[in-house]
Amino acid sequence: MIALRSVTKRLGDRNAVDDVTVEWRSGATHVLLGSSGAGKSTVLRLVLGLVAPDRGEVLVGGTPVTASTRTRLLTAMGYVVQEGGLYPHLTARDNVALATWPQRWSRERIRERVAELARMVGLDDASLGRYPAELSGGQRQRVGLMRALVLDPPILLLDEPLGALDPIVRADLERQLGRLFGELGKTVLLVTHDIRQAALLGDTVTLMTAGRIVQHGTFADLAQRPATAFVAEFLGTQTLPDAIRKSG
Repeated sequence: MIALRSVTKRLGDRNAVDDVTVEWRSGATHVLLGSSGAGKSTVLRLVLGLVAPDRGEVLVGGTPVTASTRTRLLTAMGYVVQEGGLYPHLTARDNVALATWPQRWSRERIRERVAELARMVGLDDASLGRYPAELSGGQRQRVGLMRALVLDPPILLLDEPLGALDPIVRADLERQLGRLFGELGKTVLLVTHDIRQAALLGDTVTLMTAGRIVQHGTFADLAQRPATAFVAEFLGTQTLPDAIRKSG
């Protein structure tokens, strides 16, 4: 479970997150949706403990995220950013294995886990020996996902993971993510501005604007019963295939 209770975070002269209360249940995929500047990424950073709220409380698994609990809670969370956020001086294999080094995993255990994850995300062995600059955008994103999963955390946080990819690669990764989320059964919080991803991947969708939540529910709730005119207008900005609209 991830929860924000009356959380406000001010950045500069504005409230990036403005009195937000929301709860995301364990074992489901939740999409945090909104345009640029809505406050989505700030919410993710609050959950990770990268920034502290000015008011209110952030909880992960029932534990408040504070300076004293952050290090322990981080072991329960895998984090994926756009383009993977890979270290350029490390190979793909070493980027994935990085989090295992402080855990003193054996070489054999690391090799087996990296190979397992590569099969899971569809990355070939040759790519694991390359550096990030030698990989395509889709390959870098797969490596970033592997790195987030290597310690098998119960929570997965993704910040616009597919935003920089071309449409064909993005559609392929969307299908892979949907399959993985279903198979792994983790608590997933995915930040995106893409309505298609919200419809395809989200068990729940939380729509934000100007630091506030305007509606929280299933995609069908938002599409068929918009809480405000803004919700209807926002969902109307992108054309969705009929299959997605009907399945919602």
